Amino acid sequence: MENINKPHTPIRAWNEDERPREKMIHLGAAALSQAELIALLITNGHKSRSAVDLGKDLLDEAEGSLHRLTRMSIEEMCKIQGIGQAKAVIIKAAMELAVRKEAESLKKRDIIRNAKDVIPFLRKRIGEDAVESFWVVFLNKSLRIIKSEALSKGGISATVVDPKVILKRAIELEASFIILSHNHPSGGLKPSQADVELTARLKAAALFLDIDILDHVIVSQEGHYSFAEEGTL
Repeated sequence: MENINKPHTPIRAWNEDERPREKMIHLGAAALSQAELIALLITNGHKSRSAVDLGKDLLDEAEGSLHRLTRMSIEEMCKIQGIGQAKAVIIKAAMELAVRKEAESLKKRDIIRNAKDVIPFLRKRIGEDAVESFWVVFLNKSLRIIKSEALSKGGISATVVDPKVILKRAIELEASFIILSHNHPSGGLKPSQADVELTARLKAAALFLDIDILDHVIVSQEGHYSFAEEGTL
């Protein structure tokens, strides 16, 4: 028998047990493919393309990687026929919720002993960004997270961060420990001379304020570089 699920066949004409919405209701979210999950977000297709087809188109554009999909801008998504601003905004919103869920889980951890505990969050938050940004995780004297936030956002190859801004914020939050982090959109993980100098200046200045810098982590889609792990802090 010919498969009814052809690209030009609307989802409403599919067998009920193959429709993404019904599959989730009866089998749970884990039973759905990535394209089907995206289809539920965008709700409808376009001309000869079903919502699932559009989900596949997005994944193809991202080379099958959810990390790359996260990095795509609204404008890049809209270049795909059938994906307008409304659909792209919904997808970006869902991805942002996933990152915030990670941040919420991180904050509930009992103790953050080193940067390894926060690297998964940092990679999700800024590892795929197309521009460089500088984040700081502030911890209290019990090594529990007070707050994590971006203190600088720059261009494709560099960002400028003022050490005074970081330390001023640490004092405001009454932080005893901080973890520094920035991303390399190029994918490379080797710290630049500017990275090394900034880390040294911040560490020296923080000591005068009785604040300890636990680590400076560089993240990208390729992985991470930890100053503490490499013995360069």
